[in-house]
Amino acid sequence: MDDHLRRLWRHRGTTLPTPRRGPRQQLDLDDILDAAIALADASGLDAVTTRAVAARFDKTAMALYPYVGDKENLLALMQDHASAMPVALPQTLRDWATALFELYLAHPWLTERSWAQSSQGPNEQDWMEALLAVLDRSGCTPELRAPAVTMIYATTRATARTAAAYQRLTPADEAAWVTRATAIPDFAARYPLSTSLTPHTANWRDAPYAGLMAAVDLVTAGLRSET
Repeated sequence: MDDHLRRLWRHRGTTLPTPRRGPRQQLDLDDILDAAIALADASGLDAVTTRAVAARFDKTAMALYPYVGDKENLLALMQDHASAMPVALPQTLRDWATALFELYLAHPWLTERSWAQSSQGPNEQDWMEALLAVLDRSGCTPELRAPAVTMIYATTRATARTAAAYQRLTPADEAAWVTRATAIPDFAARYPLSTSLTPHTANWRDAPYAGLMAAVDLVTAGLRSET
């Protein structure tokens, strides 16, 4: 097992790698990741550099490498560390999707990490296992589980990313949107179906989560029709 995997699985039975040279370790990996996550939460992934994280401990970037490896290793460790499952395991698809949606809102930068950058850590795997357990209890047939997982993950991720973007909008942004929406007098005539959509939430900021719940209900109904 390489050093990075040992770090990822450090709370599940592996031991942390010992530095091959230099002084004994003076920092705690969890503390480093907590600091890096706080930086990403506040300023986005672009703000996360080994130098910026090390500075929070009055260390140099080079001093951080024995603890986290390179930049991509650091991001993967952050990704899994921030993805701890809630104590109460989700029992329904709605519960699962809501829990992941809330995790993404707490750490919006997680949605910027592509699926190709999966950390392969235990916390992320816990989410997958919990979802598969819910699908198993729902009677989802084996051949439908992979597409169901893809659809639920993708929808949760997309709606959470939209909700996070809505949270960043200012009153000036809202005013500009209204101005653009009314700038074309015959917009409704050009796009009658689009403009006749009935809002499904009283507050448009709640629309992403409401859309997620509607999508999950559609998946649930579809699974029931297959059993």
